Amino acid sequence: MSFDPRTPMAQQHDAHRARQRRDRAVAIGLSVLVVVGLVGFGSYMVLEKSEASEQKPAAPASDAKAPSAEQKKPADGSIPGLRTWDATKLTRNHVGGTVTYPMKPPVGGDHNPVWMNCDGEVYTKALPDVNAVHSLEHGSVWVTYTDKAPKADVAKLAERVGRTPYSLMSPYEGQSGAIMLTAWGKQVTVDGADDPRVDRFFSQFVQGPQTPEPGATCTGGLGAP
Repeated sequence: MSFDPRTPMAQQHDAHRARQRRDRAVAIGLSVLVVVGLVGFGSYMVLEKSEASEQKPAAPASDAKAPSAEQKKPADGSIPGLRTWDATKLTRNHVGGTVTYPMKPPVGGDHNPVWMNCDGEVYTKALPDVNAVHSLEHGSVWVTYTDKAPKADVAKLAERVGRTPYSLMSPYEGQSGAIMLTAWGKQVTVDGADDPRVDRFFSQFVQGPQTPEPGATCTGGLGAP
């Protein structure tokens, strides 16, 4: 039996320190295992995502200049009752004085050098045909109505025109229908403001393909008579 020269108190202190060293060693070993496990798991997930990205077909590149769904016009549809005139027969000379047009309201033809302002303009008095026709040449839609048109429809159409660039509205006595929509070479009589042909006409002919001078201004012309 060996003799330990240390006192019992010293022996207990040394044993306690030895246990502390063992505990630290175990804790460090466990920490290392945990870190290694996390690193390995993270590497596995990165590899999985990388492989998934490679297998996923690439999406087509988007054109930043392409119009958004909100900017695109609603889908065009047929417009029952739409009348169309041969654009090649609608002359476009600038003339002074009055012009006798074969239809009311006119859908095109020779016209005054000054257009009616058509940036969502709602007129309460009749307009000179020769100035309104010039607005049609710039790609505007002209909404006209007689005293037979219901006031509620007139008010609703006025609100529509007021928020639509390249459009104008005015009373027009002598036309065949109570409410008519006219563009260059295009015209239709509608039943009211809620007639679906109103939306289709605006969609197709405000700055539509029939416009002889697309992009020409609708401001700086003739104002309210």
